[in-house]
Amino acid sequence: MNASKIVYNVLFLCTGNSARSILAEVLLNSRGAGRFRAFSAGSHPVGRVNPYALAFLQKAGHATDGLRSKSWDEFAQPGSPALDFVFTVCDSAANEVCPIWPGQPITAHWGLPDPAAVQGSDAAKEKAFRDTYVTLDRRIGLFTSLPIAGLDQLSLSRKVARIGTS
Repeated sequence: MNASKIVYNVLFLCTGNSARSILAEVLLNSRGAGRFRAFSAGSHPVGRVNPYALAFLQKAGHATDGLRSKSWDEFAQPGSPALDFVFTVCDSAANEVCPIWPGQPITAHWGLPDPAAVQGSDAAKEKAFRDTYVTLDRRIGLFTSLPIAGLDQLSLSRKVARIGTS
């Protein structure tokens, strides 16, 4: 990790890039205090952001302009942002073969149940998105409080992996 680096680029991955990874992108961009720039992508993007995710983010006071479901291939291309961290937020993406990320970013699995898969009433779906949001918010709070520049790569890797179990 480059100690003089001011902004860390973070990619959140999921299979469909419609819910969990989108929530994480918005949360880190909101909480990151200019130290982090978050992105999200999917191994098999569904092509649209889940409407419950958009509604929940808007209700929580977050801007949703420009959010889109996109392939992780966009971030493996020349000229893409150099990634410092790559976090998977769903079980499927953690078990898939990921692209080779230039610069060898620190990776960790922060798996969560898919709120977009919840069946039933609108209230049940809203609760699933709220639960996912709260867990991601807690994890991102722990991540943003890490003294990144003061940790060696191995220690930092262990700490971000541990966050995924909280």
